[in-house]
Amino acid sequence: MKHLLSRECGELLAQLAWSRLLVAFDFDGTLAPIVADREDAQMRTRTSQLFTKVCNLYPCAVISGRSLPDVTARLGAAQLKYIVGNHGLEPGASLNEFQEEIAQARTSLEESLAGLAGVDLEDKRYSLALHYRRSRNKRLARSAILAAVAALPVRMRVIRGKLVVNVVPEQAPNKGDALLELRGTEQADTVLYVGDDVTDEDVFELDQPGRLLTARVGESRSSAAAYYLRDQSEMDRLLAKLIALRESSPR
Repeated sequence: MKHLLSRECGELLAQLAWSRLLVAFDFDGTLAPIVADREDAQMRTRTSQLFTKVCNLYPCAVISGRSLPDVTARLGAAQLKYIVGNHGLEPGASLNEFQEEIAQARTSLEESLAGLAGVDLEDKRYSLALHYRRSRNKRLARSAILAAVAALPVRMRVIRGKLVVNVVPEQAPNKGDALLELRGTEQADTVLYVGDDVTDEDVFELDQPGRLLTARVGESRSSAAAYYLRDQSEMDRLLAKLIALRESSPR
């Protein structure tokens, strides 16, 4: 992985900024810092200002694990062209087919995990998230959650995240599917995607040489992302760089 804001990547970013580029981001841990209570997640004021300007200069997308209404409410004044929720599921043409599966999974998980302190089941209508950030014994909580998910009466895809286990219908589209669809809709030459978690690997693992540049918040040898930002605070530098490059574009 190379540092996306290094001097050697300057020319690459300039070429991207001057092309037909779609810019896409995850929300939690990327545009907004990770916080103890997910309800408190928001962009810093400076990040929000920069992001709003980037959205005025480029077609932009946010692809989040949050439900569509939830993430939309956290994006402030930014005029986004595309907002995708539920790990790539929302909006979608056939969402109702997943609701029955999620309802069955929720009932089963509520019964299996009743009394497990520090575990919070979040129902996002088309997917579930089992948060264990508040659990005193996080290893035990994670093991209990994974065992309960494995025993579900319906087949589900499990996406492990930062102190959360996401449960998604097996046939549901993922973030990678959503991004490819957006690129086609936008007719973009290239996409820049920045994310920070396991769910973003569905984008990082896409085989799209020359048409997709991926960056992870936090360097990781196990990630398929090609580039990295050192931490979430570097998002402001990246956004400012994208603004400066587009405003100086010769085209």
